[in-house]
Amino acid sequence: MDINVKATLLWTLLVMRCGAASILYRVQEEQPPNTLIGSLAADQGLPDSGHLYKLEVGAPYLRVDGKTGDIFTTEVPVDRETLRDCRVQVKSKPCFLEFEVSVTDLIQNQSPRLIEGRIEVQDINDNTPQFPSSVLTISVPENTHMGALFSIPLATDKDSERNGVTDYALAAGPDATTLFGLQVAEDRGEKLPQLIVLGLLDREAKDSYDLTIKAVDGGHPQRYSSALLRVVVTDANDNSPKFERSTYEAELQENSPVGHSVLQVKANDYDMGPNGEIEYTLHQALDPVPKFLRIDRSTGIIYVKLPLDREEIDSLSFYVVARDRGPQPKSSKTFVTIEVTDQNDNAPTVEIRGIGLVTHSDGVANISEDMPVGTAVALVQVSDRDEGENAVVTCVVAGDKPFQLRPASDSSSDNKRKYFLQTTTPLDYERAKEYVVQIVAVDSGNPALSSTNALKVQVTDVNDNSPIFSPTLFEVDFAEENQPGERVLSVIASDADSGTNAELLYSIVADSSIKGLFEIDPNSGEVRARSPLDREQRERYEFHVTAADKGSTSHKGSATVVIRVLDRNDNDPKFMLSGYSFSVLENMPPRSPVGMVTVMDVDKGENAHVHLSVEPDGGKFVVQNGTGTILSSISFDREKEGSYTFRLKAVDGGDPPRSSYVGVTINVLDENDNDPVVTKPANFSFRRLSPLATPDSHVEAVEAEDLDSGPNAELTFSITGGNPYQLFRISPNDGEITLAKELTRKHGGLHRLVVRVSDRGKPARHTTALIHIYVNETISNVTMVESLVGHSIYTPLDQDIAGDPDNGFAAQRSNILFGSLAGIAGVVMLILVVVFLRHRVQRETKSGYQAGKKESKDLYAPNKQAPKNGKRGKKGKLSKSPKPLGEEEEVSLQKSLKFNLDGVSDSPRIHLPLTYSPGSPDIGRHYRSNSPLPSIQLQAQSPSASQKHQAVQDLPAANTFVGTGGDDNSTGSDHYSDYSYKTAQSKFNTKQVDLCVVYSAFCLLILA
Repeated sequence: MDINVKATLLWTLLVMRCGAASILYRVQEEQPPNTLIGSLAADQGLPDSGHLYKLEVGAPYLRVDGKTGDIFTTEVPVDRETLRDCRVQVKSKPCFLEFEVSVTDLIQNQSPRLIEGRIEVQDINDNTPQFPSSVLTISVPENTHMGALFSIPLATDKDSERNGVTDYALAAGPDATTLFGLQVAEDRGEKLPQLIVLGLLDREAKDSYDLTIKAVDGGHPQRYSSALLRVVVTDANDNSPKFERSTYEAELQENSPVGHSVLQVKANDYDMGPNGEIEYTLHQALDPVPKFLRIDRSTGIIYVKLPLDREEIDSLSFYVVARDRGPQPKSSKTFVTIEVTDQNDNAPTVEIRGIGLVTHSDGVANISEDMPVGTAVALVQVSDRDEGENAVVTCVVAGDKPFQLRPASDSSSDNKRKYFLQTTTPLDYERAKEYVVQIVAVDSGNPALSSTNALKVQVTDVNDNSPIFSPTLFEVDFAEENQPGERVLSVIASDADSGTNAELLYSIVADSSIKGLFEIDPNSGEVRARSPLDREQRERYEFHVTAADKGSTSHKGSATVVIRVLDRNDNDPKFMLSGYSFSVLENMPPRSPVGMVTVMDVDKGENAHVHLSVEPDGGKFVVQNGTGTILSSISFDREKEGSYTFRLKAVDGGDPPRSSYVGVTINVLDENDNDPVVTKPANFSFRRLSPLATPDSHVEAVEAEDLDSGPNAELTFSITGGNPYQLFRISPNDGEITLAKELTRKHGGLHRLVVRVSDRGKPARHTTALIHIYVNETISNVTMVESLVGHSIYTPLDQDIAGDPDNGFAAQRSNILFGSLAGIAGVVMLILVVVFLRHRVQRETKSGYQAGKKESKDLYAPNKQAPKNGKRGKKGKLSKSPKPLGEEEEVSLQKSLKFNLDGVSDSPRIHLPLTYSPGSPDIGRHYRSNSPLPSIQLQAQSPSASQKHQAVQDLPAANTFVGTGGDDNSTGSDHYSDYSYKTAQSKFNTKQVDLCVVYSAFCLLILA
């Protein structure tokens, strides 16, 4: 290619990415072969290797390099003026040559990409302007005034506007130079040559003039042509026809019938006679206007001469000339544009062609069954030559086929769409060898038009199936002492592939112990025994047979062959093991499986039927025949018995039967079914700790045991309560309690630690122990400490007992103590006064008593008056006074007050007996009587030693303690003792005593 050709190659790249790749190249027409237009690999950013580029649309003008994607011209030149899509369009519009290139990734084996593009074919000045005739004739009346204009026929140029006709020139002889001139007007981008009359014409002097008209284009270099312009001078004709409108526009529906009127042009001429008569003609109309239209010369009506197809011609533009019929006719022209409107007269077109590596031949596409889902089988182009709604096409795959349409380009127009026909599911040659895929396209016209195209897709076989034996296990009974070469059985396999992929070869795969005993025919699969078999040496033979196909990549299938040698009952049942040992969890329910034994008898039939039994049959175990499962008849408790030993007897069904024995040992595994038990110290015991003890000093050691074993018996210790000052810590492993920090004065007194002892079982079990630590220099009053411990036993665990809780309030406690002592003193004084008064009353009563005489006033009798509210006794009667007591029915009125403060200290019990018998002056007589001693007792409710022990053993299920309450009734300096009041019943009226006691209590409260 020389430098000039290279210089003329002006191509530019404009990449327009919209969905699929869309590329625009520009190149001048008439380029020599192998001219590079563009490089797709470089323009699309694709590697120049590993991809296959294939030209789908663009031949024969283009070719594509398969490796680089470079687009070149071919031996067929690209002539803008001959391209089909450029011939009928307006010259001002650009001319495009469309192309499509598929790109297939050969490395990843993906579906091809479709690259669409257009090449703008730029015009070069390769055409010369041409006049319609070499001689052009114009008639000019002799009386034409100077400056009048007459149209000159136009010259045409097939090139575009830039290279089209751009100017006209007029050359005249000496006789015409002063009479005629040239004016070039412009209408809608078109140059219009007009002849100007410069002087007066005289037809009698000269009736014609010959001029030369020259048309020049705008190319470089310029091209031009000339024609003879003959001006004929005619007689006078004053007026020219004049159109009512300068331009006419109309719409014509395509396929309009012949003779259909399109529009009417109309001109007026004010002359009379022939000079005013007008005839209409199409002015210099070029194809295809004269082919499809005609005009009525008299009326100016334009008719359809041949039906128009909008898809071929979408508009017609031309001039209409109105000329009068005078001897020297005058004319004028108007411009007419007719737009051809669409009618839904074209059914969609479905074009199916190959794409990428998938080639088509006679409407058949071949695709391998191992292609991945989504593989493009074909490129489907659906187009409709109509426009608007008539061109909107819907395209689907008919029927239930494993194919679908996927848009190949987002830049497609409504009347032209491209789709990939791709697979939706894996193809399987063995299921379907071919598909007929019908593609239906329907436009949106009314009525809608449709079309169908079909593609036959043939699935090619690949060796993707292995031979399959049916069944996969061949079992046969074969008698011993056979003849060498005797047939044992035949195995058959099948392959779903076809051709050589389904041709099979058989072989035996056996271990060294069987190798050489059997052989197989490689073609038929018949198995033979090569030597006699001896059941005493081997009763069962098992080996594999394989079938391999003859595909390029061979696949194999296998099956198992089991040969059982028949024999007589000459073998004992045999357990698989010489002894069995099983481990089971304790607490399993009866009838639970504890183990399984396997027993075999190499004999056959009844000789191999084995019955199992337990010996000796102690009723603890049974064995299931058939499965060999040993079941327990009891629930195991490891703590009672850890293992069991017995024998199983196996007896076959031969005659005579044969038997064998095996020993079985059942080991019972531990289950975490026991709580830890604290053995030391007891809950009611306590340990004294000196206030001078240093941190890390040993305080106490908690000892516990668990009847379980293993992790279920591994214990951990922790303090869960009663340690608010964090004075103590416990070793989690051995339970040793040590002092964590120094003791202060407020820490003196009793401390109760709540210690949790947990095992490591899953789930873990635990118990709770109470550790009492009494912080003091000495223990001077053991009874008081035991009382505190007793109270602690019944105190809820969420309440902390940790030393003196009222430390810091000594003054307040002193006031309370003094108040309490004053109250007690007051009560004692009241009691003494009551005793004295009662003594006086009884003495007076005794001295004034007479047998059978009713006293006017009885101090101990109930009140005879009815209560103010009018209520009666239980039987609705008023209470009666007691009868006078005789000497034989002596009744003593006794009152005593008893203080029992054993729960606080060793103070002696205070007994104040006030026992008087009514009517008897002898006080000592009462002490010798058996009458009860009614008294008011304050007794501590602390449990005895035996009760404390019982409290330790009967801990609640949640390992918590429930207190008894009663702290509101405690007295003295004991903050933890619990007391309750009990009143002994008296045979006498105690109303006065009760009043005194209430009064005493009221005084005590006031003093407190």
